[in-house]
Amino acid sequence: MFEPLYTAEEMRAVEAGHDVKQLMRRAGGALAEFILEEYDDESSVTVVCGPGNNGGDGQVAARRLRQANWDVRVVESKPEDEEKDLGKPGLIVDAVFGTGFTGEPRPGAARLIDQINSAGVDVVAVDVPSGVDASTGEVAGAVVDATWTVTFHREKVGLYVAPGTLHRGELEVVDIGLQDRETVFARPTTEILDLVPLRSPGDTKYTAGSVLVVGGSPGLTGAACLAARAAFRADAGYVAVAAPRASLPVLEQQLLEAVKRPLEEVWDAVGRARSLALGPGLGRSEGAKELVRRLLEETDLPAVVDADALFDLDPFTRTAPTVLTPHSGELGRLLDVDSSWIDAHRLEASRRAVERFNCVLLLKGEGTIVAAPDEQTLICPGFPSLATAGTGDVLTGIIGSFLAKGLDARLAAAAAVTAHTEAAAEAPQRAGLIASDVIEMLPYVLG
Repeated sequence: MFEPLYTAEEMRAVEAGHDVKQLMRRAGGALAEFILEEYDDESSVTVVCGPGNNGGDGQVAARRLRQANWDVRVVESKPEDEEKDLGKPGLIVDAVFGTGFTGEPRPGAARLIDQINSAGVDVVAVDVPSGVDASTGEVAGAVVDATWTVTFHREKVGLYVAPGTLHRGELEVVDIGLQDRETVFARPTTEILDLVPLRSPGDTKYTAGSVLVVGGSPGLTGAACLAARAAFRADAGYVAVAAPRASLPVLEQQLLEAVKRPLEEVWDAVGRARSLALGPGLGRSEGAKELVRRLLEETDLPAVVDADALFDLDPFTRTAPTVLTPHSGELGRLLDVDSSWIDAHRLEASRRAVERFNCVLLLKGEGTIVAAPDEQTLICPGFPSLATAGTGDVLTGIIGSFLAKGLDARLAAAAAVTAHTEAAAEAPQRAGLIASDVIEMLPYVLG
């Protein structure tokens, strides 16, 4: 259900006590075998080696490729003040930096990385693309744009968190004979969906999951409609929408199955609910902000807080399961930093948000992060087609359904992201996918 993701420190721990040269022989040999199999129509390569163990892996691979009659050029990254001649290879192996790299490459290394990227051929990165922090995914300067990344033992955190994940290309994981250990980060697999309790013979529409969506202001009714439909398609048995009275005629036309209540009757609707989905199209008035605060502090229902409900949200006191689902702009406002800082430091931003709000934080983006107090942080791969309006509202509805079914908040969030991504991947559309398409595919990935 969870695949471990390793930091540099955790990799050092699993390698401790092993013969370094033997590990290099295994890693470099496996790298060469991968290249020979994947690039069987190629015969020339430049291997760019740094001074550390990563460069040692590259040197071993170079020897193996020579033995296979490839034309091999090895380029040392040191000294940095020299212009490097990469030749005119059919392939480049990036073995400059390894998992221990942090910070910004020095000017000479940055020039070399630029040369690699400008060569116009495929690049195979060793363990992580040079310039990517393996423990965080952060990129502080020049970075290799890899076609493939061949990583050893297990996947690294930085290969799944943006911006690092945007530079890795396709990923190949190679076993080099190390034992697993407990990790701080993990990646959910589709098996997490087996945790979602689907409707059983003894269920009623309420026990199957009863969700109250609070939102849908005039002009923003689409967000509430998407969240409500997604909750139903995520197997909720009962969904109600509390919205301003002026929006009810639109909601009556768009939502056949959901119960519609004017916003002033929201407290009556709370009585039938098993979870709250706050924010889709709610608006940003003072009244909306006060309603969100009261619903969080005066109910003990599990809640997912998204969109307008996140605007100007202050820390709150509650014991019920709670999931905040910001994108980088929303989280930037919550932490009083620029969204660009969030994008560059996603794991640190998530940690700060969890400390501030003491609940589950789901940071949307490439490599969605699900963080919780004192629990393993989950990093969920994304899908490019989801970059379209309304998919965040769909995710809110799915989380609302899973919370109503009794799932733990962190697992509900991670399972919802997985279902969301799988539904997008299963949809027949690639170009032109819209949020409603994702909703329609949910029963297929859950059933």
